[in-house]
Amino acid sequence: MAPPPWAETIRRLYLSNATNQFVVHGNVQDRLLIGEPGDDSAVMGNLIEYFTKVQLQRFDLVLSYELGAGLRVESGEAFFKQLRFPDDLPRDPAQAIGYLDKFLRYCVNLRRLAPGSPEAAPMAGRNHHIAVIIKSAELIFPVSNQSRDYQLNSMASVVRAWSQESFFLEQNLAVFLFAEHLNDLNHLLTRNQRAAQVEIPMPGEEALTGAFRFFERTYPGALSNFSGRPEFPATRLAGATLSSIEGLLKQREYGKAALQESDLSDLKKSLVEKDAQDLIEFLEPTRTLDDIYGHEEVKTWMRQDIVLWRQGDLGAMPMGYLLCGPVGTGKTYLVECLAGEAGVPVVKMKNFRDRWVGSTEGNLEKIFGLLHALGRCIVFIDEADQALGSRDSGSGDSGISGRVYSMMAKEMSNTENRGRIVWILASSRPDLIEVDLKRPGRVDVKIPLFPAHESTEGYRLIRALGKKYQIDLPKDCPPELLPLIPGMITPGAAESIAVKVYRQVRTAAVTPIEGLRACLDGYQDPVPKEIMDFQISLAVNEASDLSFVPEEFRSYRSGVKAEK
Repeated sequence: MAPPPWAETIRRLYLSNATNQFVVHGNVQDRLLIGEPGDDSAVMGNLIEYFTKVQLQRFDLVLSYELGAGLRVESGEAFFKQLRFPDDLPRDPAQAIGYLDKFLRYCVNLRRLAPGSPEAAPMAGRNHHIAVIIKSAELIFPVSNQSRDYQLNSMASVVRAWSQESFFLEQNLAVFLFAEHLNDLNHLLTRNQRAAQVEIPMPGEEALTGAFRFFERTYPGALSNFSGRPEFPATRLAGATLSSIEGLLKQREYGKAALQESDLSDLKKSLVEKDAQDLIEFLEPTRTLDDIYGHEEVKTWMRQDIVLWRQGDLGAMPMGYLLCGPVGTGKTYLVECLAGEAGVPVVKMKNFRDRWVGSTEGNLEKIFGLLHALGRCIVFIDEADQALGSRDSGSGDSGISGRVYSMMAKEMSNTENRGRIVWILASSRPDLIEVDLKRPGRVDVKIPLFPAHESTEGYRLIRALGKKYQIDLPKDCPPELLPLIPGMITPGAAESIAVKVYRQVRTAAVTPIEGLRACLDGYQDPVPKEIMDFQISLAVNEASDLSFVPEEFRSYRSGVKAEK
C-alpha cells in the first residue's frame, strides 16, 4: 500500500533540505493503518505510532512532548543513553522546550568534535538523524492570550529558531508540530516561512478501502455481508473517521450484529455528525423538485444543472446558488427538494461561531476537512447574511467576522471543489451579504423566491400544502371565500393555514372548506406589508436571470414597488 500523499510530501521536503520543520494539522487525532491490509503484521495505530514505525523508522532518535505525558523517548533509547546527556526528562512546557533546545545544541556541538579526542563522547563526530514531535501543539503554543504573551511567544520563538538558525540546519533534525487546527496555534509558528504546513485529510475512499480490507480479518462478523468487497462500505462511509468506524465495528462484532447495506446511509450520517461535534447536520432529502408548487423556470434550470453534474460536464456547473426572498418563501424546502432530485447528501453548517480566539476558525477548518472527504454533497448555509461574516469586521467581535469572511471566500472559490461541493446560501436580506461572496465563481446562480401574487394563486398554494395533511379542498376556490384569501401569502404562511384547517376538521367536525373559512376570519399576515415589499424588491434585484422573476413582480426592479 503506497504511503499517503501527505507522508510523501514530508519525505520529499525533508530529503531535499527544503525545510526541517513541519506543522502537521487536520485529522491528526484519527487512527491510521500501519502496514499492508492483508499482512499479518498490519495494525491500526495513532499518528505518533505511524511516524515512529514508518515515517521516521530510520531515525536514530525520536523524542516527543505532550502536555500530559511530558518529554519522552519514542524510539532510540539506547542511542539516547550513549549521548551522555542528562536523562531527567521534564514535564513542564517551558522546561521541556528549554531542555530540547539545549539538547539539540549539544548534539550539534557533539558532531563538531573530532572523533577520538580526549573530551569527545562515543558519539562525537557523527551526524545523526534526530526528530522531535510536539503533540497537541495548540495546547502548548496557543494563540496568544495577553496575560501569557511573553512566555508563550518566548517558547514559540525557541521552536521557530530550530528551523531558521544555521546552527540547527547543520544537524539532520526534523521537527513536527501536531495541531488539529492551524488557527489555534501561535502565529509565530503558523506564519514561519521556513516551516511547511502539511494537512492530514479525512480518510478518502482509497484509504477506507484498505482499512476495511484490514477490518475484515479483525471484525469478520460485523463485516460478513461485505466480505471480499471492502470498497462498498468504504464508498458509503466516506467522510467518517477511522476511529469512529472502528468503534462502530467493535460494537457490532461484540453484539454479533452484522452491518447491512441499508444501515450505511444512517450510519454515515451519525458518524460524521459525531466526528463534527455538532458543527454540521445532515438534512434528509425525502422530496424532489416535483414537490415544489410553481417556480417552473427555477426547477428547469436546476434540473439542467443536475444533468450536467451527473454527466461530469462541470464547465457550466455552478459553484454555488443564492436563494433569496421574503421570510417563509420556502428556501430550505427548495434545498431539500434539490438534494432529493440530485441524490446527494445535504450538509447544513451550524454552530461554528465561538467566542474564544481561534475557535471559530478552527471549527471552519474541521468543517472544510469533512466536506472534502464526503464526496459529492450540497452545503447549505441558512441566514447567510449573518453566518458568512464581512470583509470589514467591527471592533466588537475581535475580528472574527473578517476572518470568517476570508476563510469562506477562499473555500467557496476553490476550483478543486467544482463537481464535488455545491454551495447554497439562503437569505431574506441578500443585500447584507458581501458582494465578493456573491460574485460568479462563488455564487453563479441567484434565484429569487416569491409569495403567491394574488388570491387565486394563494388558494392553490393552500390547497397544495393541505394535501400533506389529508385536507381535500375543492379545486376551485368558492367565490365567496376568495376575498378572504391573502394576496401575498408565502408557502410558510400557507402551510400554517393548512395546519389550522386540519385542526379545525379534526376538533370541530367541520368540512375542510368550513375549516378554511374559520381560519381566514380575522387572519393577519405574519410579515408586515412594508417588510414584504422591501424583501421582494431585494430578491428581484438580486436575481441572476430575469426569467426567474414572474411578470407580476418585475415592477419591483427599481428597488421600490411601482405605483399601480
